[in-house]
Amino acid sequence: MGLDVGLLTTNQEDLYQEDYDYFYDHSLSRAFCNFMLRQHTVEAHEEPELEQIGRLTQVDISPLYAMETYPEETELGCRLAIAANEEERYAILHEMETRRQNLEGNLETVRVTVQALIHQLSLLPDLADLLSSQWARHAYFRDFVHNTGDGYIDNNLGQDLRNFKCFLDYAKEHGSTTVYFSYG
Repeated sequence: MGLDVGLLTTNQEDLYQEDYDYFYDHSLSRAFCNFMLRQHTVEAHEEPELEQIGRLTQVDISPLYAMETYPEETELGCRLAIAANEEERYAILHEMETRRQNLEGNLETVRVTVQALIHQLSLLPDLADLLSSQWARHAYFRDFVHNTGDGYIDNNLGQDLRNFKCFLDYAKEHGSTTVYFSYG
């Protein structure tokens, strides 16, 4: 088992249709999950790969990091359960509402960001050779323009970003305006 990252919207129930195959068309691989979480695990002197990619492509990647801040009900429940008093509970509720509002309507911004990354990265000869970490030498950063996996297993960054874009397009078509990451 491992940690996965999912793409969710605030109207998630509207996305599920009988012919909807989320898993292989819109899934993000565990490598993408690791890729996103690298900002929390790299040494202080290292630069996470996503930030290096933002710098190399001149694409503002902050909308992707912001997607991690959307408060889910499980987080709210856990934090409220350990709150010391009503004042702390109120502060938690206020913080959660602020985080929700900050992401409200972000789908189009995220869509433009992902599309720009896809475009700019497809112009680079070999991303793995341009990144400055050991992990970046992994096959995940190679052969950007080709899908190397089955939609989940063995995806490369290019395939994950294309799946991401496909999900965003699908979600937009079904009335979604807010999108966020869910880890689990």
